[in-house]
Amino acid sequence: MADSGPRAFFLMLLGGFRLMAGDEQIVLSSGSERLLAYLALSRNTVTRSVMAAALWPGAPERRAQASLRSALARLDGDGRRLLRVDACGLGLCPEVVVDVDEARSLARRLLDPLEPSQDGDVCAGSIEVLSDGLLPGWYDEWVLAASDEWHQLRLHALEALSGWFLRAGRFAEAVAAAGVAVHAEPLRESAYAALMDAHLAEGNQAEALRHFQAFERNLRDELGITPTPRLRERVAGLLADRPPVMQAPSRPGHARMTGR
Repeated sequence: MADSGPRAFFLMLLGGFRLMAGDEQIVLSSGSERLLAYLALSRNTVTRSVMAAALWPGAPERRAQASLRSALARLDGDGRRLLRVDACGLGLCPEVVVDVDEARSLARRLLDPLEPSQDGDVCAGSIEVLSDGLLPGWYDEWVLAASDEWHQLRLHALEALSGWFLRAGRFAEAVAAAGVAVHAEPLRESAYAALMDAHLAEGNQAEALRHFQAFERNLRDELGITPTPRLRERVAGLLADRPPVMQAPSRPGHARMTGR
């Protein structure tokens, strides 16, 4: 069958590494995966010596260079077409779509008060885009640095997205967005604040109080601290209105019978 032309490449780093060429997933060696992920996160041309040192930090320079050549050699066919090779070094072709680039753009639009959010940004699909961490299970230093940066950005974006939903009266989606942030960072007060605000806005006082008490308990058990007054104010009226816990009265003769 005749070749239908170049296929679009989609490189996914959120939730794990996957490389798609059109509708087909391309399976790569671990070394080739790390090479492409490194270039995708740098998005700049990188010299071979710098890349070899970053990808194989514990190896002697000659061995690291040999490992880089081996990883490049395994990128034959479609995989090789992802690379831009010149005298300065290696880079990822600009035509390759990388999911974390699109997710970062979404997050920044949601957070930037001077840049109106696009029509399609405030939707359930955006919650899904912001739900996954960057390359979970990868522990290279260059991955961890990028992962921490993305983690903070997506948490702020999820909280902002919850606020967008809340102002639109879309309470279920506001709860969902804030809930993802809480799940990702259980000791993050601003995430709990967004979740409690969403519950209170739709009149679910019991849910808001339950989440406050869970957060208060987690903070005490994990860090030995308490929520800030700002968070407590959200449920201050509910805490004050709670009736005291009443003990059931003892049956006549109960104490005498159990004391025998």
